[in-house]
Amino acid sequence: DVRDAADVFRDVYDRTGGVDGRVSLEVDPRLAHETDKTVAEAVDLWKAVDRPNLMVKIPATKAGLPAITRVLGEGISVNVTLIFSVERYREVMEAYLAGLEQAKANGHDLAGIESVASFFVSRVDTEIDKRLDAQQEGHPLRGKAAIANAKLAYAAYEEVFASERFRALAAEGARAQRPLWASTGVKDKSYSDTRYVDELVAPNTVNTMPEGTLQACADHADVRGDLVSGTGAEAQQVFDQLREAGIDLDDVFAVLEADGVQKFEKSWTELLDTVA
Repeated sequence: DVRDAADVFRDVYDRTGGVDGRVSLEVDPRLAHETDKTVAEAVDLWKAVDRPNLMVKIPATKAGLPAITRVLGEGISVNVTLIFSVERYREVMEAYLAGLEQAKANGHDLAGIESVASFFVSRVDTEIDKRLDAQQEGHPLRGKAAIANAKLAYAAYEEVFASERFRALAAEGARAQRPLWASTGVKDKSYSDTRYVDELVAPNTVNTMPEGTLQACADHADVRGDLVSGTGAEAQQVFDQLREAGIDLDDVFAVLEADGVQKFEKSWTELLDTVA
């Protein structure tokens, strides 16, 4: 199925010089906390699919970070998934740069390596809103965390990929790892069903929408151009206010990551059962 999908998108891949037309295939999420096994399976999948427009999907757990570097070092394109916090996202970008440096040392063409960093959006509001609701019904900070979090992530992206370290790699043909907004379906019916698309338009980003959100955007998206660049300071204020309101953000992100791995595993075992 993945080979067929890669073939369907091959024209887009060729036309965009390998930037778009990518198909993701995930490493077994039950290996999310095992570095060596993740690397071995990623390499096996890359060889088995044998298509240049494949991206191997690896979760950004603590064990996943060194795996991401090593897999990129083999010249394999990677979709880094399950990123919730800006701190972890910075570690992901570090893993990407280190992976490109390894790939270069290993003699791989950096222009052939593409990566996205999947930053999860709506689940952040779901978890933080639940905690705010426990304090006060209709709390003024409801629905503000997820977009602020994504804006802080984008500010970090702009900073890292303007660095000397990346410029040296770009001179060798490397491309910036694009931020990808994941989990952009709206869970709370009181919010606009296109908010995580309308509010997160920015250069060089990807938005993977569930079908319902895609249909809603086709029908009534309110796209007003780039609302993200240069908004880091304002987004930081929201996070300062959340901390003042007693929200333990470290705990929020730890809970979301553990829950995310669990959801991936559940989907994976359902898929295995279906195939069997």
